[in-house]
Amino acid sequence: MDFSIASILMLDGVTNGAIYALLALATVLVFAVTRVIFIPQGEFVAYGALTMAGFQMGKTPGTAWFLLAMAALVAVLDGVGGLRSRQPLPALLVKLLRSAAAPVLIAALAIWAGPRQLPLLGQAVITLALVTAMGPLVYRLAYEELADASVLVLLIVSVGVHFALTGFGLVFFGAEGSRNPSFWDANFNAGPLLLSGQTLIIIGASAALIVLLWLFFERSLYGKALRATAVNRLGARLMGISSGAAGRLSFTMAAFIGALSGLLISPTTTIFYDSGFVIGLKGFVAAVFAGLSSYPGAALGALLVGLLESFSSFWASAFKEVIVFTAILPVLLWRSLRDPHSEEH
Repeated sequence: MDFSIASILMLDGVTNGAIYALLALATVLVFAVTRVIFIPQGEFVAYGALTMAGFQMGKTPGTAWFLLAMAALVAVLDGVGGLRSRQPLPALLVKLLRSAAAPVLIAALAIWAGPRQLPLLGQAVITLALVTAMGPLVYRLAYEELADASVLVLLIVSVGVHFALTGFGLVFFGAEGSRNPSFWDANFNAGPLLLSGQTLIIIGASAALIVLLWLFFERSLYGKALRATAVNRLGARLMGISSGAAGRLSFTMAAFIGALSGLLISPTTTIFYDSGFVIGLKGFVAAVFAGLSSYPGAALGALLVGLLESFSSFWASAFKEVIVFTAILPVLLWRSLRDPHSEEH
């Protein structure tokens, strides 16, 4: 291996690591706020990429109808719960309107835009809105009623949600893979490296989103509320911070990050309905490197995962996935020895 090959592999590792960093940050965010190890994070990646592919083909993506169905189911659950608790009818109607209005409007916009072949940027914006709106609905349907359950129970629920979303993905998108057009077709030479415009977009968008997340948690009231919930759920409740609202916001952000990752990665590789699981799992490995608690650690872990995958594909391409996932074992052993924990935790 000479310097030029090593440079190319490093660039490829940094590019993939940028995507894994976003997914790792989303995994840490969801776990810190809700204690949910969100295995289906990768499904948002596949949904984002394949929804965009549906718009490219001039079709209304199945995710639009799926969003409508989830919004209707949430409205039914909220309505039944409100009637059982004898909630006043005006307040109940306002609650239903708040929970269902945005998903219905976004789904209607997607249905309208499907056959109209909008510009690439317009399709991307609608895709982001469509998949992002699924986040709080998934939390409401699968996790909110179990918010105080053990981590093991929430993990089992996550496995079930993963299989459900993967199955729906097969129904919506079929077994064929799709690759979307690049957002920027330019190419740049930097010594032995050939930098594509899409690579620069991936690295730049990932860096920008990481900075925005830092500003959100450090400067905004909602970000501080999420941090408070992550540090002490009971204390946050006593201070008037709704754990349910915090959970919905964290899932909304996770869905947005997943959808954006899907849009960024889809021009560089073919995405299938079940591709998100492996991609999301690599983000989870990066999050485990950080102990599911540190955002900078998750970003650095993602960069390590990307580089490890890239160089493994050169030296032993048939075993690159094995090498990446095996790397988690010494990290788990080290953390187990470094941070002894009680059975309760």
